[in-house]
Amino acid sequence: MAAAMSMGGRTPGGAGQGTLLPDRYPQVDFFICDILDAIPKDDMATMEHPVFSLSTRPDRRILSYEHRGTQIEVTPSVKGLATIHDKDILIFCISQLMAAINAGRAVGRTLTLRAHDLLVATNRETSGDAYRRLREAFERLAGTRITTNIVTGDKEITSGFGLIESWEIVRKSRGGRMMSVSITLSDWLFRAVMSKSVLTLSRDYFRLRKPLERRIYELARKHCGRQDSWRVSVEVLLNKSGSASPRRVFRKMIRDMIETDHLPDYEIAEEPGDIIRFSSRNRLTETTGPEAPPLSVAAMAQARSLLPGADVYALEAEWRGFWAASGRPRLRSADAAFLGFVKKKAASGA
Repeated sequence: MAAAMSMGGRTPGGAGQGTLLPDRYPQVDFFICDILDAIPKDDMATMEHPVFSLSTRPDRRILSYEHRGTQIEVTPSVKGLATIHDKDILIFCISQLMAAINAGRAVGRTLTLRAHDLLVATNRETSGDAYRRLREAFERLAGTRITTNIVTGDKEITSGFGLIESWEIVRKSRGGRMMSVSITLSDWLFRAVMSKSVLTLSRDYFRLRKPLERRIYELARKHCGRQDSWRVSVEVLLNKSGSASPRRVFRKMIRDMIETDHLPDYEIAEEPGDIIRFSSRNRLTETTGPEAPPLSVAAMAQARSLLPGADVYALEAEWRGFWAASGRPRLRSADAAFLGFVKKKAASGA
């Protein structure tokens, strides 16, 4: 009886009796990053907001941004602000955590990883100098402080934190190179992962050399997920990017990116009125015709429950491509057609 009362009158098992739902995301004190070829994932909050420096030199500015009610202040340490290339470490950690969650493994805020695995996964050299730069990146990530009211999951909390809470070299080789590293993520970032506020990145992201190219790809990925294209003014794009360049210089850099045309997944074009358009390359070859109606928020939420851990916006894009390739049949309910598509993928394990 006492046991039943402690659970609100529910017994722990038995047919027809109230039972607790399973712990879907069990947690442990330490999580070992050992998943080979984990799909790159990035958190949506730092994709949307300019948190990382695009400078290749030590950047000691205090950055302040405000957009639609979200305030962000980024304060550097004496080592300077964390850079967009330093973010590779966080992307690696997020990717490992999400792969483990999707596999039903227990995860934790403190991760132990092999430095070599991180360098290889993020398309970096494995020279002695690369290990030195990796240590400097850890120092900048831990030293950069964020004060913000960004929403992660279903909570809005104004708080201050480092991009990572702490790090330490657990083991070194005889030659002095770091081999095993322990990283504790900020609670804010870990909460974003646990709420699955993440998006999949192209593996070619790590091949982008210029900081602005990486930042522009992030923005395109974040905003094109639910639509065929994204149009934005040069001024707004400049503010979203966090670039310190004057508008005319920034515009020239975007035009250079249009000319080289090697941004993964997206094509960039300039339109009249100082507008930049980003279009998904996967949809550029689709024939013209009517578009499928927009999907409801409820349908997107149900898709998440049918395929936990999946990128629902990528699923939406895949479904729209399938619908277009099928001859764009008339839909009685776009939501029902989309959810039927997702159920088939879930049943097939694809």
